Amino acid sequence: MNSWLYGVYALILAIVSILTGEIVTFVMLGFILISLQNIHSTLKEILKVNRSEK
Repeated sequence: MNSWLYGVYALILAIVSILTGEIVTFVMLGFILISLQNIHSTLKEILKVNRSEK
């Protein structure tokens, strides 16, 4: 997935959170999404290293 798509998701979440007044939820979801993205990129790097060793 492209990084601009994550920006679109964040923008949609921000608009919804402002309309509903759930700013804290938006911040927490942002932290969760950033953490999941970091985990995903780390796993992709590990997979690339494992494939190159074979």
